[in-house]
Amino acid sequence: MNTKNKLIYWIPRIFSIIFVIFMALMSLDIFGNGYTLWQTVGALIMHNIPTIILLVTVVISWRKGIVGAIGFSAFAIFYLAWVSCKMFTNGFEWYYLAWIIQIAGITLLIGYLFFLGWKKKIYEK
Repeated sequence: MNTKNKLIYWIPRIFSIIFVIFMALMSLDIFGNGYTLWQTVGALIMHNIPTIILLVTVVISWRKGIVGAIGFSAFAIFYLAWVSCKMFTNGFEWYYLAWIIQIAGITLLIGYLFFLGWKKKIYEK
């Protein structure tokens, strides 16, 4: 495997792991809000549902790149639709664009990178 093929293989996997860690860190904002222990545990579980879904996607897509391509792209589309609904309901706020770029943009990029790796693997056979 040459250097280019190694990069195509490893970059989406590394980015996806970093992104899952980023999502898990963002769920820690619930601490310090005056919740009881069980409210904190419940909120932490609720905040980490998308992270767990993405982590399962990373594990499955480690061998099957198309799963990563579809999973991360679908997550990006779902998140974009969710934020759009919030914009229509609550009115436009500038931070919605930041959310879209940070979450949907990065997951769409990771999905595209998984797709490139899968496509490259298919054409090499």
